[in-house]
Amino acid sequence: MRMGQQGVARLKTRADALIIVDVLSFSSCVSIAVARGATVFPYRFRDSSLQIFAKTKRAVVADRRGNAGFSLSPSSFVDVPAGTRVVLPSPNGSSLSLSTGETKTFAGCLRNARTVAAAAQRCGPKIAVIPAGERWHDDDSLRPSFEDLIGAGAIINYLEGRRSPEAHLAAAAFLRFEDALVDGLKTCSSGKELIERGFANDVFLSAQRDVDHVAPVLRDGAYRQ
Repeated sequence: MRMGQQGVARLKTRADALIIVDVLSFSSCVSIAVARGATVFPYRFRDSSLQIFAKTKRAVVADRRGNAGFSLSPSSFVDVPAGTRVVLPSPNGSSLSLSTGETKTFAGCLRNARTVAAAAQRCGPKIAVIPAGERWHDDDSLRPSFEDLIGAGAIINYLEGRRSPEAHLAAAAFLRFEDALVDGLKTCSSGKELIERGFANDVFLSAQRDVDHVAPVLRDGAYRQ
């Protein structure tokens, strides 16, 4: 288990499947959307090319968190109609998803941990679980994140086979908070930031375990069932 872009770059040619874990935004959004029959196109940047890309995919563009419509807020996808096609740009989950090359790629989180683990295991014995991590606001450098560590640990807990020391650590962290996922996410740095911004429901939705019985897989540039 390795974090972020370096993890993807190092492991994508060695793994039978990659699982991208971005719990408090991207992966939980994808899990909720795909569980309701939507298709999600990851996109790296929110720039002038975004609208053109969305038009070619006959998809709507997710807005910034807090605006009307779909966004990186998991709450915005709770009532997404089946068949909806959404382009979801993000600096972490989307960028990692688009860096995995030809390796089978899943979006994993607490909400779909069991189902994603089972689907990835069917791809072969070498499973790479990639916590996205967070970024510091002042210089955009990568920092570890509690939420992605325990999200990765929840998935690893369901995987069979030999584990790396890092995977053992993530699984142990998850088991420590297994019965207190909501409290853990509410009091971690990222969770507190979201709550202060008025997104407490996003934290609650992201803390729900194994409620979405889907393994969103990246196929033809989009996450779908």
